[in-house]
Amino acid sequence: MKTYLISAAILAAAAPALAQETAPSRDGGFGLGRAALPEEVAAWDIDIRPDGAGLPAGSGNVWTGEELFVDQCSACHGDFGEAVGRWPQLAGGFGTLDGEDPVKTVGSYWPYLSTVWDYVHRAMPYGNAGSLSADDTYAIVAYLMYLNNMVEDDFVLSDETFLDVEMPNAGGFYMDDRDTEELPLFSAEPCMESCADSIEVTMRAAVLDVTPEGDGGGIDLEGGGGGSAAAPAAAEEAPAPEPEGPDPALVAEGESLFRQCSACHQIGEGASNRVGPALNGIVGAEAGTREGFRYSPALAEAGITWTHENLAAYLLDPRGFISGNRMAFRGLRDAAEAEAMIAYLQSAGGE
Repeated sequence: MKTYLISAAILAAAAPALAQETAPSRDGGFGLGRAALPEEVAAWDIDIRPDGAGLPAGSGNVWTGEELFVDQCSACHGDFGEAVGRWPQLAGGFGTLDGEDPVKTVGSYWPYLSTVWDYVHRAMPYGNAGSLSADDTYAIVAYLMYLNNMVEDDFVLSDETFLDVEMPNAGGFYMDDRDTEELPLFSAEPCMESCADSIEVTMRAAVLDVTPEGDGGGIDLEGGGGGSAAAPAAAEEAPAPEPEGPDPALVAEGESLFRQCSACHQIGEGASNRVGPALNGIVGAEAGTREGFRYSPALAEAGITWTHENLAAYLLDPRGFISGNRMAFRGLRDAAEAEAMIAYLQSAGGE
């Protein structure tokens, strides 16, 4: 009862103040509520706009961002934004948006850097959202920009440099015009007869990959001409040819190691430049000469050839071997891994 009496007294004292702040009544209303205070509006106004409005003061560089990203984000997104399991890929994907399997990343798809900053700051890292400081967020976003070949490794992102770099796909979006372009088209009366002057067959369906039922009906599925007799055995078995090229076991190990590189590099048939250059023919090539790729000045001016020894040293310590290059990868663990990687590069991409 004592608590109730104290509460009643407090409410009675506060009543005049509340009454003064109550909004005036209006037609059809009840006279409830009040105007929001500036501090209350500011507490909810936390979005970041494409022009940078709403950004807090702060800054972060690429290499600080790399350390934070490895600690906070790599469990889901990989050390280089290549994605782990079914988590989103954050780097690469350039030139894929018009294909059957588009890869939508920060670099290939997102039109505004403000969306990246706002999402990272408010929703990441997974399970601990909102724990990043403004400086941490600037650094992580700077690293994501670096992974997507938008900035050099000495770039510092801040509220003052936020608009210095344009997103690669900034011009890939336009205002929704379906109400003026598509709606009239699909709102018209449909044509039900005599809709075209003439009909012309331009293509015909084809049946592909038809598997015979039962025992094959006498069709020789092996391409031997339809007979059932076995091919005559060779009079003498020729000796097995000596394997050419790198050890297959070493190549397989290198292929497994290359998965950590595949977010930035391609190799093999149809390989193209991505975040990093295509690696076909890298062994024995001159460094920094892949056509169509923009190398860092440090690597383009290195003046070295990717001999077996140089490539092994670079794979073990990319930044130490060529100081100032843009390679984000920290390096393989030991010489055995470097040997396996070079064997795979030789096998998949040629000498």
